[in-house]
Amino acid sequence: MTPDESVNVLGTALEPCSRRPLTGFFRDGHCNTCDQDPGSHTVCAVMTDEFLAFSKYVGNDLTTPRPEYYFPGLKAGDRWCLCAARFLQAHDEGCAPRVMLAATHARALGTVPLEILRACAIDAESD
Repeated sequence: MTPDESVNVLGTALEPCSRRPLTGFFRDGHCNTCDQDPGSHTVCAVMTDEFLAFSKYVGNDLTTPRPEYYFPGLKAGDRWCLCAARFLQAHDEGCAPRVMLAATHARALGTVPLEILRACAIDAESD
């Protein structure tokens, strides 16, 4: 698998999302993606209790550790590369987590409008 170019939604180099817990489709700490990433794990999100409860409710429990997959379980405050469609779904339901624009891959823009990402951003934009 060859990753897409590491560019964020601002058009600059993709910054790390999290190394603790280690995130990303490639488990490289970045929200890198490729054609083999069917979920498009491209949105660097800061977990909240509200979002984690929502995700569990819709069938994706992110809080329970899964050691067999080297997954520690997430808690509020953790950063994680979310699937773009799940982020948009949470936004539409009013419980989207905050995002780090500089660590969100440009491919997320194929699913989530930049205006929505900006409205949820916690990092400062630079043009």
